[in-house]
Amino acid sequence: MTKLITATEAANLIPDGAIVSVSSSSGLGCPDAVLAAIGARFEAEGHPRDLTTLHPIAAGDMWGIKGIDHLAKPGLLKKTLCGSYPSGPSSAEPPQIWRMIGENKVAAYNVPSGILFDMHREAAAKRPGVLTKVGLDTFVDPRQQGCAMNAAASDPIVRIEQFDGEEWLYFPAIAPQISIIRATSADERGNLTYEHEGAYLGALEQAMAARTNGGIVVAQVKRVVENGTLKPHDVRVPGVLVDHIVVDPDQLQTTQTPYDPAISGEIFRPLSTFRTPAFDIQKVIARRIAMELANGWAVNIGFGISANVPRILLEEGQHGKVTWVIEQGAVGGVPLLDFKFGCASNAEAIMPSPHQFTYFQAGGFDASLLSFLQIDRNGSVNVSKLSVRPHVTAGCGGFVDITARAKKIVFSGFFNAGARLSVVDGAVRIDKEGKVKKVVGEVEHVSFSGRRAVAQGQDITYVTERCAMKLTPDGLLVTEIAPGIDLERDVLAQAEIPLAVAKDLKMTPAALYHEAPIGLELGGDHG
Repeated sequence: MTKLITATEAANLIPDGAIVSVSSSSGLGCPDAVLAAIGARFEAEGHPRDLTTLHPIAAGDMWGIKGIDHLAKPGLLKKTLCGSYPSGPSSAEPPQIWRMIGENKVAAYNVPSGILFDMHREAAAKRPGVLTKVGLDTFVDPRQQGCAMNAAASDPIVRIEQFDGEEWLYFPAIAPQISIIRATSADERGNLTYEHEGAYLGALEQAMAARTNGGIVVAQVKRVVENGTLKPHDVRVPGVLVDHIVVDPDQLQTTQTPYDPAISGEIFRPLSTFRTPAFDIQKVIARRIAMELANGWAVNIGFGISANVPRILLEEGQHGKVTWVIEQGAVGGVPLLDFKFGCASNAEAIMPSPHQFTYFQAGGFDASLLSFLQIDRNGSVNVSKLSVRPHVTAGCGGFVDITARAKKIVFSGFFNAGARLSVVDGAVRIDKEGKVKKVVGEVEHVSFSGRRAVAQGQDITYVTERCAMKLTPDGLLVTEIAPGIDLERDVLAQAEIPLAVAKDLKMTPAALYHEAPIGLELGGDHG
């Protein structure tokens, strides 16, 4: 019996009230054809209704009507648990799911991506749930928001448990009735390969969670091939776990990429083809971040200014001295930017994302380079609540998993929001001061706990265009200042809280503020 069905037939399989797990990242690996068919069926029939959806990394809503936005219709979507709900470009309309969250038309939860993958793995093995310390003292903690993103998210999904004399967060496993995953090729038996994909994500865990609990698995693919033609080592999801196959020959590799063989590791690009950042204040910050790294390290990077650090190393002839590891699974190579973020060209390996998160949650890597929206007196960081869009969060993605035990973290961002900045004659110039202070008494959403970082002995640095700061047991300490910046006027007076200043306050190296390469040389592992 053939497993081939249409996207419309796949949508008809979903009953009212179903729990549906969707494999996708921020514009990467999203089974859009099937999701679009579910939305179209609801528009035509009013069914399926009251779905609960699980999206471990992101909802796939990076640009236009994609990913979860196909399902973002009152009545169709009742509850959703997502790693993140990313937006598109600043000029675009916010995703429909953001409107539903802000208007309390869906019960929305932001669950750290690694934990959400763990919940699938526990459901697949019919174990009760996840015990973890990831998320303690953050918005994940039920003593804060407990992952809830709005008032509609009133049912608790996490609680505090005492186990073996220690305090843990406990997330009961959630078994999906339907898992919708994506691959490149399927044979007639449903074996799936990923030769054109930028990541494997967590399709295997999602498929097992559905099948072992009596559910069904729908795989969207680009093509179907004859049985026996797929190499067994290339099969990432075996056909015994796949019930139905939907073919979409036009599925995009990423949000705006039809197909790039370098993303899927089929070719390696010459290093000369990667663009390096234009000289501006963001490049200066990225250069300063790069100075925190050491030869031989495995380093995670996040979206934002730090995403340019691999290009700084390229420009400085230091490529290959650091191995980049990103949450979607790529190890090594050159992480990509913009709407290809989450992919890497020239990767050495691509791990399944759940396994990458196990590595992250245990702090197995050397450093992480991440962004901040706010920093408070305790050194806590908010990266998940966007106050410019009230009542809506973009979500943390893997941020909470990554920072929970990381040995060293370098947070980066602008000291104030909205400032007009330039680099002139080797110095920072503030052409217009920003109106929104980002160094505050208390962050409005705790994505990273400074208190836990101090207790665990984590090495925390904050790099801005004006200064660098370290987290100490007494709070924030200004250790370095940029040329052209007045300490009192541009730093201390622009923070909502008193900042301590190091007795040996340093000046950021002048070379960073000129267009020529800075002569960066990564030393041996000093960590």
